[in-house]
Amino acid sequence: MENNTSLQQQLLEAGVHFGHLKKKWNPKMLPYIFAEKKGIHIIDLNKTVEGLEEAAAAMKSIAKSGKKIMFVATKKQAKEIVTEAARRVNMPFVTERWLGGMLTNFNTVRKSVKKMQSIEKMLNDGTLDSITKKERLTLTRDKEKMEKVLGGIAAISRVPAALFLVDIGHEHIALSEAKRLNITTFGMVDTNCDPNKVEFSIPANDDATKSIAIITNYIVAAIAEGLAERQAEKEEDSEETEETNTRAMKFDEGSDEGKERRRGTGAPAGGKGRSAAGPQKRRVAGPGQGNRGPGGARR
Repeated sequence: MENNTSLQQQLLEAGVHFGHLKKKWNPKMLPYIFAEKKGIHIIDLNKTVEGLEEAAAAMKSIAKSGKKIMFVATKKQAKEIVTEAARRVNMPFVTERWLGGMLTNFNTVRKSVKKMQSIEKMLNDGTLDSITKKERLTLTRDKEKMEKVLGGIAAISRVPAALFLVDIGHEHIALSEAKRLNITTFGMVDTNCDPNKVEFSIPANDDATKSIAIITNYIVAAIAEGLAERQAEKEEDSEETEETNTRAMKFDEGSDEGKERRRGTGAPAGGKGRSAAGPQKRRVAGPGQGNRGPGGARR
């Protein structure tokens, strides 16, 4: 309970509870509104904490399973915060402009990413040294433009498992694409939005930089925990595999020794190597058993 109280205090200080003007509200946000003050709706921070913890737990689980969560925040005040946060946990992000079809037409977008990467490679390895200065400048500009928009998704080869949206009203195109592909959606929902449009809604002020930062950082911390647990499990599995391999090798060595023994190269086995047990006695002919000639006649 203490953690919740301190988290509530932090949210309060960050201004997460400030909603929009009463006239701009969405009636579906009624369960998340605590009160109205000077014409502005105040968000219930108890509901914010609940939504935030639920979303963080789900994201931790997704990260632990090795899937990707895409961060989407093209609002001016959210760009830098979200870019930095997504990079910390090595997750894809879109903070410049959402290209129509970025999810629904992912293969085409991947082609653009590959084109950007090939230009970058050619510029670095000296392949384009023979072209004119003007052509080189044009290619560099094209690469920079593409990098600005596609740089955050360059590392992913498939559609992400989930989307985190800072303002679900502002990012409605990304949200509709995610819904078409049945991608799990998380979002910061202000009093002017419909919380039912996302599977995990976090009622919060989506305009103030402090509010965006505290929510995003909380979620990123949960993702980092999930990734750390995944890494720990991997190391544990590799240790177990190593141990099993060592045991198997020892067993193989033991069985080889057994084979060697059976072949007679090791300790004596069977009738071979009798000399080791002492010299073999010669039979001496007793009296009356002297040399006999053919037919048993005594010579």
